[in-house]
Amino acid sequence: MASHLTTIRPAERADLAALTGIYNHYVENSHVTFDIAPFSVEQRAEWFGHYATHGPYRLLVAEDQGQVIGYASSSPFRPKPAYRTSVETSVYLHPDVSGRGLGQMLYRELLALLPQAQVHRAYAGVAVPNAASVALHLRCGFTPLGTYHEVGFKFGRYIDVEWFERHVPPEG
Repeated sequence: MASHLTTIRPAERADLAALTGIYNHYVENSHVTFDIAPFSVEQRAEWFGHYATHGPYRLLVAEDQGQVIGYASSSPFRPKPAYRTSVETSVYLHPDVSGRGLGQMLYRELLALLPQAQVHRAYAGVAVPNAASVALHLRCGFTPLGTYHEVGFKFGRYIDVEWFERHVPPEG
């Protein structure tokens, strides 16, 4: 599904149904998100509204032949004001395009936007096991920080989350 025609661009409201479908796949079939019930498009509209076309909180989509096949986001790391120079990042791909370098392509574009928004650190939590996501974060310059053990409970079992960080060099 991913090809040389794949483009990365800011998300638009018209993408919301596709974004919701991609995310719901992981809600229903995977431990990588700790949401346990799928969302309607209307429910995801509030989530979508947190992103902008400038600043630290961004939502980018990968589009191939007119179809949204993945996305990357940078969100507030924590709500307190002193955390404003840190973001939490994530990538979700349509299951048919995993393993083709699309996650790295999305992260490269997202991380390139962060210096101009005065972001200093990017963080990512990976529900483990998830060898593909761990490898993606390492390839994209994230370093392991540690593990929150049994922090989530889904599908009848406890799940660990391994945390990663990446320094965001200043613009210029």
